[in-house]
Amino acid sequence: MQNTDRYVVGIDLGGTKIAAALFNADGEILNRERMETAGLCTAKEVVQRMEDMIHSVSKGYPISGVGLASPGMVNSRDGIVLQGTNLPEWSNVPLKQWVGEALGVDVEVVNDANAAAWGEYIRGAGAGSGNMVYVTFSTGIGAGIVLDGKLLLGANSFAGELGHNIVEPDGPACICGNNGCWEMYASGTAIREAALELMESRPSMIRELAEASGEAVSARHVFEAHKQADPVAIQVVDRTVHYMALGLANAIHTFNPDRIVIGGGVSKAGDQLFPALRAETDKLVMKAYRGTYEIVPAGLRDDVGLIGAAALFHA
Repeated sequence: MQNTDRYVVGIDLGGTKIAAALFNADGEILNRERMETAGLCTAKEVVQRMEDMIHSVSKGYPISGVGLASPGMVNSRDGIVLQGTNLPEWSNVPLKQWVGEALGVDVEVVNDANAAAWGEYIRGAGAGSGNMVYVTFSTGIGAGIVLDGKLLLGANSFAGELGHNIVEPDGPACICGNNGCWEMYASGTAIREAALELMESRPSMIRELAEASGEAVSARHVFEAHKQADPVAIQVVDRTVHYMALGLANAIHTFNPDRIVIGGGVSKAGDQLFPALRAETDKLVMKAYRGTYEIVPAGLRDDVGLIGAAALFHA
């Protein structure tokens, strides 16, 4: 084994699972593990499991760093998770300090959306761009911004919360405490809610598709029905595309990216989504911005958090 290589471990901490992987200097995964977090009661217990996984995936390799992607509000400069998501007692957890002291290596901690953005920029669909906006349309909307080749953190490491930009001041209440946030109109959850509301007064095959799959109505069923020209699905998708484009236009006017990378479950709609999204965004941006950016699907799929966390050391 060559000890001159630069091995790092990436950790993707989720609300229900932990994924860990060992990477070489070329960004290739050499070993990986995954475990559920169910049954772990404290932050200390979760971190201990993370440390055990790091030891396991890196056994026999001299690691030089650990990159950690965490959900929630993260102070990346100090490596502290200020407020976690779906994890017990996950508040003001000094991840950088705990893991660094336990393993004796450099540790970097970022919000999971920022990790995904950095992963796409370094290894995925954002590679080769100079200024990139990454947006994931899923249960909510997450985002990360890379400007002039650097991940934008902001004064408190909170930059990139585009999902909570307000697009309709009189809109529905969001979990953040405001009304009319972008994710209330353009997320996978918003697609589902819009479909359910319309189906209260109009027939649609969306419910039939959901029942046939044994699942609750979701954005996936809406796009399946849209493919079959279901009128309700067409209306929901058209509305969603408009609001997605509205938020992207705001991001384009703010950050002037040359590339926008779209991830998350909604992006799996592929050609049902992207041509219309590009056209609608082009309608909404100021004329000078047209032709200065491209909108592309994400390239890294489920490993994006792991790759982005590790890439904090490979950039």
